[in-house]
Amino acid sequence: MEHVAVSPWVAFAYLVSGVLFILALRGLSSPATSRAGNRYGMIGMTIAVVTTLVTHMPMKAGDAFNSYVGPDFFSFGEILAAIAVGAVIGLTTARRIKMTDMPQLVAAFHSLVGLAAVLVGLAAYLNPEAFDIMLPDGEINPVSRIELGLGIAIGAITFSGSIIAFLKLAGKMSGSPIMLPGRHALNLGTLLAIIALTAWFTQDQSVWVIATLTVLAFIIGFLLIIPIGGADMPVVVSMLNSYSGWAAAAMGFTLQNTAMIVTGALVGSSGAILSYIMCKAMNRSFISVIAGGFGAAPEAGGGAAREQRPWKRGSAEDAAYMMKEAESVIIIPGYGMAVSQAQHALREMGDQLKAHGVNVKYAIHPVAGRMPGHMNVLLAEANVPYDEVFELEDINSEFAQADVAFIIGANDVVNPAAKTDKSSPIYGMPVFDVDKAKTIFFVKRSMGGVGYAGVDNDVFYMDQTMMLLADAKKMVEDIVKSLGH
Repeated sequence: MEHVAVSPWVAFAYLVSGVLFILALRGLSSPATSRAGNRYGMIGMTIAVVTTLVTHMPMKAGDAFNSYVGPDFFSFGEILAAIAVGAVIGLTTARRIKMTDMPQLVAAFHSLVGLAAVLVGLAAYLNPEAFDIMLPDGEINPVSRIELGLGIAIGAITFSGSIIAFLKLAGKMSGSPIMLPGRHALNLGTLLAIIALTAWFTQDQSVWVIATLTVLAFIIGFLLIIPIGGADMPVVVSMLNSYSGWAAAAMGFTLQNTAMIVTGALVGSSGAILSYIMCKAMNRSFISVIAGGFGAAPEAGGGAAREQRPWKRGSAEDAAYMMKEAESVIIIPGYGMAVSQAQHALREMGDQLKAHGVNVKYAIHPVAGRMPGHMNVLLAEANVPYDEVFELEDINSEFAQADVAFIIGANDVVNPAAKTDKSSPIYGMPVFDVDKAKTIFFVKRSMGGVGYAGVDNDVFYMDQTMMLLADAKKMVEDIVKSLGH
């Protein structure tokens, strides 16, 4: 196969796209700049895709963008048709998806990235000449075999793991941890077998080697995610995001595509850093996340009968009156807010309180919701001012001076058992000190629910707590009406 030197224009285009991807990550680090970050990412990806298509089109050596001269193994029309189909599916999905379904959509996207890596790897194995990884003797370059093995393995793990995460997040599979007997030994054995097969693949490129490697990788992705409970899904989503990046980077080496390598490395490293931050926020071991099987044990949490304790029930009128008379109100949203789509009504409630001279702030826990930044996204959708939204470490000290803590759909992130009960599955996880507020309004559907960790919450029964039992959106709308009277 004949080659020419890579055009400086191609290198420059990939450099520009890489810089835009870095700017995208920087922009996505804050809700205030997230839209700009998304724009940078879209522009960078457009440049990368167009450059790759132009670069790999069969053409004569010496053309401006030409860096590859090879067989016509694709039709440009077919590529455009595939892009058009994907664009229609993506746009339709994005327009129809509910914000509450965003976590499972992200998991589904990760699965597609993983599957793409597997398919590219298998295509390169079946047609190494087209990918320029074949030696004169007809064998695949040993270095390329390592890249193929890693790319296929990581991609398969990402795919099957993301499918399980999607099913859990969508409620199509139990969100409780599923503990298989001897799971750690099984996981370790499967992982060692994958490593051994990857090493063996450098010496023997038989079909059985790559096929067995692929199947085992699909299996371990499944095994790593099923023991993880629903409450730990934010960490799982960020972890799978990291895996998808590394899979893309490995395939970038196979495709000899600089932009793909850079993009994959950025996604993989940023996802790993985010996973570490999420683990720290949940008091989890980063190694245990990678190994799988962390989370509440089956016997922990809600299996035991709950003690019947006295509690006080409040009303929308009670909440409206006391918050209107307060100087400061801190709102803590959780997944229940997302389920009921109460964010717009909540923002309206905050606006009315501010009109009465109340200082309103929103407190966001790092693991609230079902993906990193879930609550930030919902509040941004409702146009809540960014300067009113605070992370746990920035606002936790203010609860002692707050007149009202308004908890809507959160549970585990405000549970004091995380600080006091060493037997609790959430012990050690940083939580909001809502118990220090003068008055607490706790919005939840009923007294029967105890959160994803299955742990009863002492806040329900405190003297300063009033339980507002109703659908979150309906309750907040009623409070808004009462505030307007």
